[in-house]
Amino acid sequence: MIKKRSGEIIVTNEKQNEMLKKLYGTAGGRLLLKVLTRPIISKIAGAFMDSPLSIPLIKPFIRKNNIDMSQYEKKRYLSYNAFFTRKVLPEKRPIDMDEDSLISPCDSKLSVYKINSRSVFTIKGSRYKLSDLLKNDFLARRFEGGWCMIFRLEVDDYHRYCYIDNGIKTVNHFIKGELHTVNPIALKKYNIYKRNCREYTLMHTYNFGDVVQVEVGAMMVGRIFNLHTDGGFCKGVEKGMFEFGGSTIVMLFEKDRVKPDADILRNTAYGYETVVKYGEKIGTSM
Repeated sequence: MIKKRSGEIIVTNEKQNEMLKKLYGTAGGRLLLKVLTRPIISKIAGAFMDSPLSIPLIKPFIRKNNIDMSQYEKKRYLSYNAFFTRKVLPEKRPIDMDEDSLISPCDSKLSVYKINSRSVFTIKGSRYKLSDLLKNDFLARRFEGGWCMIFRLEVDDYHRYCYIDNGIKTVNHFIKGELHTVNPIALKKYNIYKRNCREYTLMHTYNFGDVVQVEVGAMMVGRIFNLHTDGGFCKGVEKGMFEFGGSTIVMLFEKDRVKPDADILRNTAYGYETVVKYGEKIGTSM
């Protein structure tokens, strides 16, 4: 279930959820998943979504998902992916520039989890190791006692993301894998943070300490586009984008560096994801 910051409970993509339950909850569905989660399938789908043949999909998608196109730059889209990675008008996603404000890097459904002394975080009773996520035991240990923030993007969310602070970053590290859906339904059967394709970077931020940001690909998302390699960055500047499909950003924070907003912590404790927007305050520095 999902909550807005106002406390309103919303339910999204019921038909999609039913389909995913069949895929992940039945033997036949899991057999089909062995094909659907291969990167080559996403590459084929991506080639179609890049072509003019995909243009007829745009208007039905806008209607079905009630997307307010007045929030986005006006232009003619020459493919579905060109539409999917559309740019929002800056005034529709104001950036909280207070140096103590931790902002969301993207439009998403957010959950926040404490990282324990063994570099493990727990989602709905299932344990996930940071070392599996990063393939780097030394780096994972640096975040013991800190926070793991999971930003889940659905297909109707804005799929570009920004930097949360000023700072300096390392190169991007790509980890090969499969492409399962990032819907919570999949977490009951698969550790998507261990199995999915993903890319991460270590960011030395001015106000929140060292932060790892991980972009996790998902079913039909074969391409994660990060715009920069190593070097400096500024708060609110676009970091990259996902192409077609749902996807996830995972952020790791060191112990005693950030304090997540109380409503987000409360919602996560009760099993709710919280709707957040690109540039919106979600916590403070400590």
